[in-house]
Amino acid sequence: MNTKKDFMPTLGLITTVSIVVGGVIGSGIFKKPAVMALQLGSPEWLLFIWVLAGVLTLFGALTNAEIASMIPETGGQYEFFRTMYGEFMAYLYGWSMFSVVQTASIASITYIFADSVHSLIPLPRLSAEMEAWSVYLPFIGSIFPLKDFGIKILTVAAILILTYVNHRGVTFGGTVQVMFTALKILALLFIVAMAFLLGTGNISHFSLDMTSTQGISAVPTDWALVSALVMALSGAFWAYDGWNNITFIAGEVKEPSRTIPRGLFIGMFIIIAVYLLINIAYLYILPVNAMAGSSLVAVDVVRSIFSSIDPGLASLATGFIAIAIMISTFGASNGTILVSSRIYYAMAKQGLFFRSIGTVHPIFKTPSKALIIQGIWSSILVFSGTFDTLTDMLIFVSWIFYAMGAIGVFVLRKKMPDHPRPYRVWGYPFIPAIFVIFAIGFVGYTLYNDIAMYMNGSTPIINSVFGLAFVALGIPFYLYFRRQQITSFE
Repeated sequence: MNTKKDFMPTLGLITTVSIVVGGVIGSGIFKKPAVMALQLGSPEWLLFIWVLAGVLTLFGALTNAEIASMIPETGGQYEFFRTMYGEFMAYLYGWSMFSVVQTASIASITYIFADSVHSLIPLPRLSAEMEAWSVYLPFIGSIFPLKDFGIKILTVAAILILTYVNHRGVTFGGTVQVMFTALKILALLFIVAMAFLLGTGNISHFSLDMTSTQGISAVPTDWALVSALVMALSGAFWAYDGWNNITFIAGEVKEPSRTIPRGLFIGMFIIIAVYLLINIAYLYILPVNAMAGSSLVAVDVVRSIFSSIDPGLASLATGFIAIAIMISTFGASNGTILVSSRIYYAMAKQGLFFRSIGTVHPIFKTPSKALIIQGIWSSILVFSGTFDTLTDMLIFVSWIFYAMGAIGVFVLRKKMPDHPRPYRVWGYPFIPAIFVIFAIGFVGYTLYNDIAMYMNGSTPIINSVFGLAFVALGIPFYLYFRRQQITSFE
């Protein structure tokens, strides 16, 4: 299958970097630091986790870049898996991206956009009785589809609007992505600048020994610390997730063998630098116990900065952060919608998805039907759970395939030793091996920890098993699509 003739290679390095950065920086950096602070109870551990997650994600990007330079096809990881492991594993990867990973990512990112709108303009809600209505799923737990109903309705509306934007053309969608990426980076750097130039922070906040621990739990120890680190890593990984999205539209990138690896490198370094700066700014203004008690750290940080100057500015500052989060999440959702539909397009071209999905719009040259089905399923997932349910299950599933993708470097070095490699992963075999070992450990412990937390009543749902259930649903569909393939050749 060759998809290059279906799409125009119009995206350059700047747009490629903006898709990497814009697809990663979304809701995580605003939503997750408070949860991570509560889990860890230590500023040192908090900063360590952000660095560790960034380094491990960079290792994954470096590893992935070698394969991307070898197989610069639209469909990205799906095409990589087909070359590395064959049709079934490629299908299972693509199905997982459709059923849970990419679509749940779109749903959760856009949910935070709608939640930010709600902080400025209260959205309607249903009665407490209706929002408390739940659906029990055997072996998984309970979900609350009507909870925060108004926010979810706006989330669906935003998903459908962005789907339409990307239906109109990849150049149009790419231009929107560059604009929103620049705005979100500027907004984050503005928070950093205000924290250090105008804020009345304290460097003592960077050390737990020098920080008041009133109102905060003790730092976990022994296995409780391991559990806290894994849960915090899951939150940080969500903030870093989306780094490989650019590979999905390789057929629409100019000189993809060179541009994609460069875009991954530049994009990941920008992301790690921005994340470290913003977390340092957070901690400079708020001690870790205050972060742990915050619902949205960025809002509390900016409110604290401007309250010390003029209390009247605090409400304006809160509004500014809400708008910054809206810009960030809107751009991240746009980037994910833009690239993800290309996976299902590639599957359909091979007869492993509904055949009509494997067509492009005659005028706009976009996989419009793939965009539509992606938008519909993402909208359904909005009602399947909370923000944390969606992010936890998609991170668990995605890291299974991140591990397999990194193993694929070893597979292809043996299977295709003479194939041109415009880029070879730095530090081979150690960098890919470190990434694989960690990814397997992370997935295994997350599954164990999720089940343990559900059994002791700490959570109403086993997020990792919920994600696996969506993956397993793809197997009967595979049998159906294979039968259709066979029938078409007879």
